Amino acid sequence: MKARTLLLTLALCFVGAAICFAQDPSSGTWKLNEAKSQIPPGGLKIATTVIAAEGDNMKVTQDATDKDGKPIHTEWTGKFDGKDYPVTGNPAVDTRSYKKVGDNTLMTVNKKGGKVVIGARSVVSADGKTRTVHLTITDSAGKKVTGTAVYDKQ
Repeated sequence: MKARTLLLTLALCFVGAAICFAQDPSSGTWKLNEAKSQIPPGGLKIATTVIAAEGDNMKVTQDATDKDGKPIHTEWTGKFDGKDYPVTGNPAVDTRSYKKVGDNTLMTVNKKGGKVVIGARSVVSADGKTRTVHLTITDSAGKKVTGTAVYDKQ
């Protein structure tokens, strides 16, 4: 009886550990696949995105180039709860929110001065190797421009 109880306890511990360490499908390092992407002109070209757990928050770090080829490094830390959290490093955006809308899908809203400037729907493929981001950008003239960025997991 004690052996059975011990085995059951160990099995439950392994299951609990597996659940605790299960990663969000969006987590990891993602590199832009330019050949498969359709980035709108004048927008940021985000070459690399790293999404990682940081305590009970998520941290998103991005390395990009702006329309003039100038490098930009942005950081965002918060929860995937739909609330605005500050963004550093991008002069066009001051807050960002992420919201999970499915196991493999995140909705993102970037704001400047409280106004939405970029909306995105990010979907990780079933095999976890590709992340496709559908973008809607409001340009300086108020016109909406759409595009798609495809990323490969590293």
